[in-house]
Amino acid sequence: MTPPRPPTDFSAVPTGAARPEPARRPGGRSAQVRRRVLDAVRAHLVEYGYDALAVDAVADRAGVHRTTVYRRWRDVGGLLADVLAEAADDGWRPPDTGSLEGDLIAVNREVFAALTGGSPITIALIAASFRSPQAAEALRAFWTDRYARCAVLVRRAVERGDIPAGSVAHRLLVAATAPLYHELVLMRSPADGQLAERAARDVVAAARAGVFTESVPICAVPSEPDAEPAKDCSLRSGQPPLRCSREAR
Repeated sequence: MTPPRPPTDFSAVPTGAARPEPARRPGGRSAQVRRRVLDAVRAHLVEYGYDALAVDAVADRAGVHRTTVYRRWRDVGGLLADVLAEAADDGWRPPDTGSLEGDLIAVNREVFAALTGGSPITIALIAASFRSPQAAEALRAFWTDRYARCAVLVRRAVERGDIPAGSVAHRLLVAATAPLYHELVLMRSPADGQLAERAARDVVAAARAGVFTESVPICAVPSEPDAEPAKDCSLRSGQPPLRCSREAR
């Protein structure tokens, strides 16, 4: 699932997510102004970081009057939120390679490319989200939609019989992509060309073992009030229940 990148690589932000005003996408000169302003936000954020991102600096860089920027976006948070909301204009869909392993490898390769490519806008936006509540909200909506779009990968895998029924898409997808963000964003580890494939294959193996299925505790409760409870407990899904102890009645 492609992380935030320049506008042609964004996916949609889900309905109901917070967006800067106006919600309607303008045309003509207004669209040109928006394009210049959002390009200026990205460039300034990458070059100087969040602390140097100011409405006046963005207006100067975009070549528009600062009152125009204040009127439409109000503040830096609004600018960052609109950069992410621009994802709504993209029709990105997850790959369909014919197998869950192939699909997850393809998704992870996109993530890897976005985090290690020539433009560090992805990492810059993630960093900015820790400083701006509006950007954090927009980024959260962005990822929520990405995972929702990718849920079809898990649904197809269940239908093919690749993984057990009841596998939870969000848990599986987070587990598949998380190693990339941990290594490349948090730890700033050197780019490992095998990381995307290795993380995907690890998760497929875990999914086939039922790690991502719904887990519901199944307990054998003594039928008699004074009966001695059993010692073991199971959280396995779809398996014969094990007996479990109850410390409180």
